[in-house]
This record gives sequence, structure tokens and C-alpha cells, in this order.
Amino acid sequence: MCALSRSGCLMSNRRSLHICGLFEGKKDNNEKGDDAPSKAGIMGNMQNLYETVKKAQMVVQVEAVRVQKELAAAEFDGYCEGELVKVTLSGNQQPVRTEITEAAMELGPEKLSLLITEAYKDAHQKSVEAMKERMSGLAQSLGMPPGLSEGLKQ
Repeated sequence: MCALSRSGCLMSNRRSLHICGLFEGKKDNNEKGDDAPSKAGIMGNMQNLYETVKKAQMVVQVEAVRVQKELAAAEFDGYCEGELVKVTLSGNQQPVRTEITEAAMELGPEKLSLLITEAYKDAHQKSVEAMKERMSGLAQSLGMPPGLSEGLKQ
């Protein structure tokens, strides 16, 4: 058998079922003041959460800029097979220099072009890997869950 309680909730005698409406029905006059402290508490908690998120955001921005500067100053060397060509890129994938051996020059323009491209791809891959590792490290140092730091690697 079901019955409505004084607060407008549906209760059952057979089971431990207690279903209340969103606003729990009409309140008595002596219950009106109960919401004021809880609303103030919720707003205070929201303000604290907002401030915490804002501080965390500032820390992330400062650390991300630091990592970007470190990467920009770093250099990554890439080589073709046999190390006949060496390409150097900065941490933000900007070309720095290319070194070509005499042996590579003797192979002709088509083969030389392939060797340069191979060395460039090697340097680029090393630069991207370093960026992923540093960003993952940054995410972990900030206490981000592993799933989120994995997203930074892509």
C-alpha cells in the first residue's frame, strides 16, 4: 500500500521505496528558513571552486609557456640511412641546418633529395616525441588524470 507523506513524497509499506518530487512538495511555514544557509554554502563552494580552477589555469599556462621555451631552444638531429645527411630541427620543428657529406653529393640529385627527406622526417619524429614526453610530464606534474595526459600526446 502506498501513501503520500506530509512532504508530498510517495512511500510504500511493502518495500523501502521512497520517491520524492524535485522540490519535495509544499513546505510548512517553519521550514522556510532552512534553505538560506544551504544556498549560501553552495554559492560559497562554487566561488571556492571557481577560484581554484582559475589558479590551476594560471599554473598550467605558466608551465606550458616554460615547456614551449625549452622546446624552442632544443635541437633535434635526424639522419638518413648511413648518416650521409644530417638535418637539425628546433623543438618547434623549425629547420636549423642541413649537413650533406661528399658521399651523398656523389649519389646524384634524386637520391640526395630522398636522403634529405629521410633525415628531415627522422628529426621531425624526434622533435615531436620530445614534445609529447614533455607535455605528458607537465600534465602528470599538475596531477591530471592519466587519460587526459594521454590526450596531449596526439
